[in-house]
Amino acid sequence: MKSDLHPEYHTITVKLTDGSTYETRSTYGEEGSVLSLDIDPSAHPAWTGGNQKLMDAGGRVSKFKKKYEGLGF
Repeated sequence: MKSDLHPEYHTITVKLTDGSTYETRSTYGEEGSVLSLDIDPSAHPAWTGGNQKLMDAGGRVSKFKKKYEGLGF
């Protein structure tokens, strides 16, 4: 087997957008590096479920529904 094939894992600190931190093992940076996240599970709608509603005032959705309204879907 080749030597030095696998990356070196070390402990880093991950800083979330709310300021909280946690330690994990990673190949990022060097031992003791801090990885600051711009988007994280505590703030992003993909993880939180979001509360965004579809606002369509005569746009694509309405146009689609009008086009296929007689097919009985």
